[in-house]
Amino acid sequence: MHIVDRAIDLLLEHDMAGFAGLWAEDGVLEFPFAGPGYPPRVEGRDAIREYLRDYPNLLDVREVVAKTVHETTDPAVVVAEFTVAGVVVASGKPYELSYIAVITVDGGEIRHYRDYWSPLAAAEVLGGADELTAAFGG
Repeated sequence: MHIVDRAIDLLLEHDMAGFAGLWAEDGVLEFPFAGPGYPPRVEGRDAIREYLRDYPNLLDVREVVAKTVHETTDPAVVVAEFTVAGVVVASGKPYELSYIAVITVDGGEIRHYRDYWSPLAAAEVLGGADELTAAFGG
């Protein structure tokens, strides 16, 4: 199974410890579009696990409505485009968010995951910038 498929399966199962376990011990989760007050990088599997721990308490991901994985000229790097849908836990409102990730894998583990998500779209889904900052701020 491709690591992107495994990651999405774990996300749908709300298994954030398992999701973080896909990273190498010294792996990096990076957010190039992180706004002020948000961590641009989370380094190390344990820190990534802690960062992602409460995600299912914020967003109940229920389905992947679109997914495309692009192979690159570097066999260790893939680009994944995916859209997930679910429910905002606090409000019970449905949501849909799209992501693009550039993922580098070595030895079956994620070394580097650059997550190009939209903080503005997430703020809209969660009910505003204050809610987004409370959920994902550093």
